[in-house]
Amino acid sequence: MIHNDVLRSVRHMLNVSELTIATIIELGGLEVPLSEVAGYLLKEDEVGYRACPDAVMAHFLDGLIIYRRGRNETIAAKPIETQVTNNTVLKKLRVAFELKESDMLAIMQDAQLPVSKHELSALFRSPGHGNYRPCGDQFLRRFLRSLTNRVRG
Repeated sequence: MIHNDVLRSVRHMLNVSELTIATIIELGGLEVPLSEVAGYLLKEDEVGYRACPDAVMAHFLDGLIIYRRGRNETIAAKPIETQVTNNTVLKKLRVAFELKESDMLAIMQDAQLPVSKHELSALFRSPGHGNYRPCGDQFLRRFLRSLTNRVRG
């Protein structure tokens, strides 16, 4: 899924401004000018659109965890992932919104994508694991839509 779509979805989900998105990215350890953030939030056919790189998305996802849950000073900072996949986005959203397995299954049921516990756990495994399953664009898109409905009520 395009990173810009994820940014727009989370922005809509949380009902926040461009400035807040920039602040979340900064919480993740990267300072991005507000004009660039505005470009990331535009649609591809709009003037001023900028593709969101992996580095910005990685910092945004880490910042989102801090924004939603607060900074955990007891744990050393993990290095930023250089390649952000749909699985990475799903994992970080699960942490940021403190979703348990039952919550994830309910969200997927609401999205009319019923998955088993085993299928769900396969999405959170490391890519080298034998039971790893890549998260598809449509799966992530529907998950985001269902999570938005849950967060916004």
